[in-house]
Amino acid sequence: MASFNKVLLMGNLTRDPQLSYTPSQTAVVDFGVATNRKWTAQDGGQRDETCFVDCRAFGRMAENINKFFSKGKPIFLEGRLTYDSWTAQDGTKKSRLRITVENFQFLPGTGGGAGGAGGGPGHAEQGYGGDQGVSQARSFDQPGDDEIPF
Repeated sequence: MASFNKVLLMGNLTRDPQLSYTPSQTAVVDFGVATNRKWTAQDGGQRDETCFVDCRAFGRMAENINKFFSKGKPIFLEGRLTYDSWTAQDGTKKSRLRITVENFQFLPGTGGGAGGAGGGPGHAEQGYGGDQGVSQARSFDQPGDDEIPF
């Protein structure tokens, strides 16, 4: 059976990136991204929805995200969903989905784009095993309250 795991996300960082290193000295950065969705409900009222997503990047890409991004800055990223599970200190099982970033792109917007990164809008950073940098965003129609997005 074939499978496909690809995520494209454009939003703003919800917190400053947190850089750390593995025992083998590979850089790891964790950060959050918020995406917003606006639509008109059946009653004609405007609705807003925000989705908060945890993200993680590795290597040189992690160092660049840590250096050039901060809370509120926009980012366009490509990655894959990763499922993490663990046992908490109180013995309960915990789990979460996270995006492992494979490519990202600087975007113009609130707080500036790349700053001194040497790239600006259109500059893409490539990660482990990724394809070419993301060149453009696609937009999709959003379903209303009573529509099923299939």
